[in-house]
Amino acid sequence: MVRFTNVRKSYGPLVVLDDLNLDVAEGEMVSIIGPSGSGKTTVLRMLMTLETINGGCIYVDGKPLTHMPKNDKLVLANTRYLRERRADIGMCFQHFNLFPHMTALQNCMEGPVQVLGLSKTEARERSEELLELVGMIDKKDQHPSRLSGGQQQRVAIARALAMRPKVMLFDEVTSALDPEVIGEVTNVIRALVSQHKLTMLMVTHQMGFARDISDRVCFFYGGKIEEQGPPADLFGNPQKERTQKFLSAVSEAI
Repeated sequence: MVRFTNVRKSYGPLVVLDDLNLDVAEGEMVSIIGPSGSGKTTVLRMLMTLETINGGCIYVDGKPLTHMPKNDKLVLANTRYLRERRADIGMCFQHFNLFPHMTALQNCMEGPVQVLGLSKTEARERSEELLELVGMIDKKDQHPSRLSGGQQQRVAIARALAMRPKVMLFDEVTSALDPEVIGEVTNVIRALVSQHKLTMLMVTHQMGFARDISDRVCFFYGGKIEEQGPPADLFGNPQKERTQKFLSAVSEAI
């Protein structure tokens, strides 16, 4: 469903991603872990086309995301093409980014109506189903300022799902939350993984959550995948010294 082929990203002399190759299968849940500055969030931002790439190519559902066909070859994609391809991808950020002047229901309806062209009736039905899924239907008429951080993040997940993406991205979605409400959000993501065959990529600093929920975990270091594998293998028996040091430091911090 997602393929990075020799993808490079740099800011001047600073190399953020160095010839990244990564395949994510349809329905697979992949967690990305690693120290700050290792390129984790950049992977998600490039998939959302919030960052341009300096080399290589990204594919989503077999079609190039960063490039488009022209005269029998691939050229860098223009804004219109990127917008069309981005419709397959949903993302939840750590700071929610809900529209403050809209209710929870209106936040979820906005994209389907304005971007997908659904009628307000269709968008309302879809949005209410998703708010029910994330346990927020009783708060559908509340504005974000009246919701807790965990509640806002659950609405943000429903809003992203309302666009019916093929790929869902989660960027440190629990890092801005108080510890007592983190479980609200992790339980929603657990439910998505178990009940829906969405392809998901998640950047997280919660090692226990990554271990429990992932099909595969990728440890990033220096803009590369240093080590990857099933959670039981990567957390239980890491092979690379850098992975061992990182997991040791994280466990000591906890």
